Amino acid sequence: MKIQLIRHAALWLEYGGITFLIDPMLSAQGVNPPIMNSGDERRNPLVPLPGPVQQWLKPDVVLVTHLHQDHWDAAAVELLAHELPVLCQEGDGEKIAAQGFTHVAEVKDNIPASFHGVTLTRTGGRHGTGEIGERMGKVSGFVFKAEGEPALYLAGDTIWCSEVEQVLADEHPEIIIVNAGGARFTSGGHITMNEQNIVNLCRAVPAASVIAVHMDAINHCHVTRELLKLRLEQEDLLSRVAVPLDGEWV
Repeated sequence: MKIQLIRHAALWLEYGGITFLIDPMLSAQGVNPPIMNSGDERRNPLVPLPGPVQQWLKPDVVLVTHLHQDHWDAAAVELLAHELPVLCQEGDGEKIAAQGFTHVAEVKDNIPASFHGVTLTRTGGRHGTGEIGERMGKVSGFVFKAEGEPALYLAGDTIWCSEVEQVLADEHPEIIIVNAGGARFTSGGHITMNEQNIVNLCRAVPAASVIAVHMDAINHCHVTRELLKLRLEQEDLLSRVAVPLDGEWV
């Protein structure tokens, strides 16, 4: 298994002989407006892609965890070949198909999907709490399994919650990718994992390796890589958590 952080939540995953492009946000730096009510007026994405976009346009399959713009943007819709297979959560397939993609498959709740020997199981999560969590809508993570590969849990846009704890108990992942950044608005709590959430995760699964992404690219993600690494160092967890830079392989 090899994982490259492209930027934010966009990943290039080589797993079980298959290349996955996950949550592609391929817009050029600053072409999108700031997230409203974030307390930060910088335009998104905050940083450019770490290389020419063409290198990420020919995966075997695209996986979209949910349809928020920072995970599936207009640039991805325009640049990716519409004949590529696209996997998504239940309820998102119709919209992706309406954008011109001809091979869209929804991963149904509680029904694992198989793609050329790689099994994907959808997992739940909470994209915040209270009214904000309700308004953010349904989000998904996925557990990957394949012969000769470690069990991989892509948690998606979620905070630390009972759904995540249940996945850890049921699936025993060896590698966990978390969307960090502590994204939040000017009111309400965080909607992706913050420093404390990641500490909780590490304490819950002491044998697993963690990869933290989803930082330093969108204006409402207030937990930076440096802040996260400082907290992990204080908790003696920095050796357990990879915090890759854009373009870096793990």
